[in-house]
Amino acid sequence: MLSRRAFLGGSAVAIVGGAVAPRWTRAWQQQPPPVTPVFTDIRRNVGFFTGRGGTVGYLVDAKGVAVVDSQFRDSAALLLKGLNERSKDRPVDRLINTHHHGDHTDGNIVFKGNAKKVVAHAKAAEHMKAPPPAGTPPTTEQLYPDATFTDVWREQVGDEWIRAKYYGPAHTSGDVVVTFERANVAHMGDLAFNQRHAIIDRAAGATIRGWMGVLEKATADHNNDTVYIFGHANTNLPVTGDRAGVLKLRDYFTALLAFVGAQIKAGKTRDEIMAMRDPLPGFETFGPFGNPGPREPRTCAYEELGGK
Repeated sequence: MLSRRAFLGGSAVAIVGGAVAPRWTRAWQQQPPPVTPVFTDIRRNVGFFTGRGGTVGYLVDAKGVAVVDSQFRDSAALLLKGLNERSKDRPVDRLINTHHHGDHTDGNIVFKGNAKKVVAHAKAAEHMKAPPPAGTPPTTEQLYPDATFTDVWREQVGDEWIRAKYYGPAHTSGDVVVTFERANVAHMGDLAFNQRHAIIDRAAGATIRGWMGVLEKATADHNNDTVYIFGHANTNLPVTGDRAGVLKLRDYFTALLAFVGAQIKAGKTRDEIMAMRDPLPGFETFGPFGNPGPREPRTCAYEELGGK
């Protein structure tokens, strides 16, 4: 893989919640730094894995193994090795992709012959299979979802019930929340960024207002004891949190739209707005804005508000 909508972030590589440029633009230019795999238990045989790319969720119990997302191929190999050690070489019953971006799915191929089934939303599977842009290397071998859904998927794996639910377009048009029901752990994928600027893939159907509603609906479906796994986090911040942590991103989007809208109303041009790099007022912990681009928050807010 990667698809033509592979994940783009502000930096070339960032571990534990970082963003990585598409493999076709960087893989042959430089070697990525060594991966330090870390498995962290949460509760009831559910935990998360960090290496290189989006945070992975996992379940390993005496009767079943499930994995949520797969990062990149190098870190996925370390992920699978660690899972095999914990499960005594049980196969992976279900590999679930929260969405299609390459930092969450490029490692799928490592699970070929091991994962019994790969699950994703129908739109995510469609994005994953899309051809790369003209002038880029062809798609390499990949393990694509063989079980797709449009609203809700739910199955029992071992002693745990796992639910994947689609709430509407947000970060892309195919993001889902994956909940380990008995453990009360919800993997948000890239629907949740812990205090860092979000990536908004409008080309893949993203919408800021839709994302805000998705966060409200998803947290309403869970309770105050739910532990949320974030797809990414700012430097030195955790990749798990509570409802307030998830809804902080909604509040960030509210402030972002208000800020950009005020600049448009004041007569600022697109270039003038994009030149503003200071942190969003009230959300200084997110850091300064980066370079403008098609998935950058100010750009997407400007376009969503109808700026010319």
